[in-house]
Amino acid sequence: MINTNIKSVLELLQTFSTEEKCIDYLEQMRWGGVIESPFDSESQVYKCSKNRYKCKNTGKYFNVKTGSMFENSKISLQKWFLAIWLITSHKKGISSLQLAKDIDVTQKTAWFMLQRIRACFGIENHNELEGTVECDETFIGGKNKNRHKDKKVKNSQGRNYKDKVPVMGMLQRGGKMNAFVVDDTKKVSIQPLIYKYIPIKNTRVISDEWWGYNGLCKTYDHKIVDHSKKEYVNQEDSSIHTNNIEGSWKILKNSLNGTYNHVSKKHLQKYVDEFIYKFNLRETSNNDKFKYFLTNSEVRTRYKDLILDKD
Repeated sequence: MINTNIKSVLELLQTFSTEEKCIDYLEQMRWGGVIESPFDSESQVYKCSKNRYKCKNTGKYFNVKTGSMFENSKISLQKWFLAIWLITSHKKGISSLQLAKDIDVTQKTAWFMLQRIRACFGIENHNELEGTVECDETFIGGKNKNRHKDKKVKNSQGRNYKDKVPVMGMLQRGGKMNAFVVDDTKKVSIQPLIYKYIPIKNTRVISDEWWGYNGLCKTYDHKIVDHSKKEYVNQEDSSIHTNNIEGSWKILKNSLNGTYNHVSKKHLQKYVDEFIYKFNLRETSNNDKFKYFLTNSEVRTRYKDLILDKD
């Protein structure tokens, strides 16, 4: 009987001491006891040797890894499970160098595993938000004051983000958060996201005075806190502020700056997805986060796609 309430890395290693136990557990997480063909969900399935199955209608063979992030991976499920536990339980993330040491693989392999895992974190970044929703943007990139003199970027303060990547976020008070890498902070880039994830009825949207939010008052109960006047809480209504989402940006930046040497623009959304996954599940136990991830691991990422324009 597989332990379904794992509380530590030690218990994880004891629970999944063999590859067979990992396979049995993954089958339970993905299929719940009813084997389904990834090629034809209506087809009858035959059990074969070596943990394989055959789809009657297509004649194709498959196993529990087929159609998931584990497909065609030569890394054992034991190491995959350990990597998933480590990355989902570490609040500030884990570097590929550290993961390589922890699970005894090369740094190149660890980086690929991390990217495959991050590709699945997007499951928590498409929430419908309601009630009171704070909207704000942040900018990811190095600080001018930390750069060598000949590498400093002129006029890059505030929303002049020549050397930075903008990220737009929405946080439901007492609820979940969404965040997305955007091309810029213009109205045409940020408002479609607001309309997509925040229903118009019975919702109050709070933002700062940035002109990219202009016009929201036509469809939302839109409240503004004017940062240009050094106003961080509305003087007439103390509930009008964006302090919660601004605090979440600080957590994101501390995680990126404290764990990773460099995050390219191409892969930044994956790191944002990782942050959102952990932020939204912050009250969830490590065991439940692990199980939730395995039931939503059907996102396959190819190595050649990851390394293309890697930097």
